[in-house]
Amino acid sequence: MFQKIKEFTGSVLKIFFLASLFAHSVSAQTISLEEIWSGKFYPKSISGITSMKNGKHYTVLSDNGIDKYSYQNSNKIETVIQGSYTDYQFSPDERYLLLETDAIPVYRRSKVGIYTLYNVKDKSSHNVFNANPIQEPLFSPDGTKLAFVFENNIYYQEISSLKIIQVTFDGERNKIINGISDWVYEEELGHVRNFEWSPDGKYIAFVRFDESNVKEVDIPVYGRSLYPEHLVFKYPKAGKENSEVSLHIYDTEKESVSQVSLNNIENYYIIKIRFSPKGELFALTSNRLQNKVDVSAINTSDAQVKKLLSETSRTWIDTDNLFLGFLNSGDFILNSGKSGYNHLYLYNKDGNLIKPLTKGNWEVTEVYGIDTNKQNIYFQSTEKGPNNRIISVVNSKTGKQFMLTPVEGTHEANFSSDYSFFIDKFSTANTPPVYTLRNDTGSALKVLEDNSNLESYIKEKEIRKLEFFDIPNGKGEVLKAYIIKPKNFTSDKKYPVLIHTYGGPGAQKVNNSWDSFDHWWHQMLAQQGYIIVSVDGRGTGGRGEAFKKATYKQLGKLELEDQVAAAEWLKSQPYVDGDRIGIWGWSFGGYLTSLCMTKGNGVFKMGIAVAPVTNWRYYDTIYTERFLQTPQENPDGYDDNSPINFAQNLQGNFLIIHGTADDNVHFQNSVEMIEALIQNGKQFDMAIYPDKNHGIYGGITRYQLYQKMTNYIKANL
Repeated sequence: MFQKIKEFTGSVLKIFFLASLFAHSVSAQTISLEEIWSGKFYPKSISGITSMKNGKHYTVLSDNGIDKYSYQNSNKIETVIQGSYTDYQFSPDERYLLLETDAIPVYRRSKVGIYTLYNVKDKSSHNVFNANPIQEPLFSPDGTKLAFVFENNIYYQEISSLKIIQVTFDGERNKIINGISDWVYEEELGHVRNFEWSPDGKYIAFVRFDESNVKEVDIPVYGRSLYPEHLVFKYPKAGKENSEVSLHIYDTEKESVSQVSLNNIENYYIIKIRFSPKGELFALTSNRLQNKVDVSAINTSDAQVKKLLSETSRTWIDTDNLFLGFLNSGDFILNSGKSGYNHLYLYNKDGNLIKPLTKGNWEVTEVYGIDTNKQNIYFQSTEKGPNNRIISVVNSKTGKQFMLTPVEGTHEANFSSDYSFFIDKFSTANTPPVYTLRNDTGSALKVLEDNSNLESYIKEKEIRKLEFFDIPNGKGEVLKAYIIKPKNFTSDKKYPVLIHTYGGPGAQKVNNSWDSFDHWWHQMLAQQGYIIVSVDGRGTGGRGEAFKKATYKQLGKLELEDQVAAAEWLKSQPYVDGDRIGIWGWSFGGYLTSLCMTKGNGVFKMGIAVAPVTNWRYYDTIYTERFLQTPQENPDGYDDNSPINFAQNLQGNFLIIHGTADDNVHFQNSVEMIEALIQNGKQFDMAIYPDKNHGIYGGITRYQLYQKMTNYIKANL
């Protein structure tokens, strides 16, 4: 089964280079699909950056092995080990390297792999768990043990003796999962591993999932077999049963498991578990609607639970983006949107608020870590505007805050273990990524990779700069947008417009960051005379709680209004051909495109919906109920903006695209939409991709897909 899964969930990067089979000589100025999907516009990167324990060196994953560098001058010190590996991690004492090979994807984030334990000092190596494929291996903090999951059960291996101890025994596919997230937790809460070591290595805390009552999805995988194989897994759809979750603690000395009673706190979802440096287990748990989150501390010796605080919201809490960090004092840090923007707050060990650490009309978007010695918290934010991401530091004691990378664009940081250095990945919408080594004040020490060759290549092309601008939506809101104008653009000529949309809650398309693929496809279309526009309407991120949560309980309504308003505004511009406005999007963008083509009152001449949700009743619990509540509680919220229910209103040329093995947005969505269109006598076009998942890739699939979309646009817009 894993081989079949691998066929349609393999590494997305492979197809970019497989597409080079199609490469041929093209004009020095124009962009071609062959170039885009051969990887010509894909920048060089620095992969697998890991800071060494001393904070003076870091390692990276190269094609030839794992290389060690100096933070001080970025000079290469040595090759730690040669070979081809897909991932690696050091033991806490850096005596051992865990080397991953033969990794096979399962779902979006999960994988199974073969692992080898390599002794850095004497160069010896041993297979982990007899070379069986395992999941989520994790060293104990003292470096003496390695825990992992095999076939839904937790094990650990003693490194010195290689002895294997089984922790749980009831794991069973599609029934019981220990220490690994089920499908919906992985997809919507963003993590696979659901077990943690205590700081002293004595305990393993883990979440157990009982999927027994969750309905199954059965996806046929055709391949070239006479009869299809089947990918059968548990998928809780909106309003239906979820896994029953429970929290457990394993004592390695007693070799016993105890269950933690969560009866006195919210316990429908166990969002996150973390050990504090003092050895106390913290749990973030929530109710089903995710508008109340409890923060609790658990004593590992007797499993007693103490609720520290509750966070509530009249809409929802972003349970997929909750941060929990600790200071040496026992105080802890949480993020919250209670001020109207997502910020960091400091609490004492009893759960009492000490003070907000950040504030302002901007958002904290990611926390990179905490220097417990200096009490500094390093984070990414929108302080330079919702389209940008910068890196800052705030001191929890003094409250002093400092921007480390104030230049507008998108900065992503990888810090040294002592926070004396960081590697800054910086890009803009028009500039490929530059990797710069910086010190703790943000000063640049050395450029590690500037992608100058790519930039030179781009300059040979007749490209147009992506420009940011604002569009009024007629409802008192100004929407962030970007535009790519055609080659030889002149304002006294009228051009067709293609709008690229996504629009999902908290997401953004209008970002000041590098895009290696869709951007260049859009550039190619611009060279052929199309204006490309993208608009972030109400419900999208970076602009605070009110803007993001305006769509609560009515997904699709305001998002549709804003895309239509943007199209109407574009129509009023002298350089736009108002009869030739099209729209396309993927996933939520496919949903919004489908709405625009049915409820959009004929504003759009053409639409392409890729892997669209067409009825939120078909989508998963955690995501859908967070924004809409359950179908039982809010049926109108599901039905009033379901494209299926408005198939009779379809106007314009409409292309539906879907992979038959989509484990995320099931093919069922497009099947139901197609049937609704048929029964309403509507003509449409469709493209079905056998055995392809939500990403629709593998071999030359992406090249063919974008060729199809290009041809459709040229024929219908």
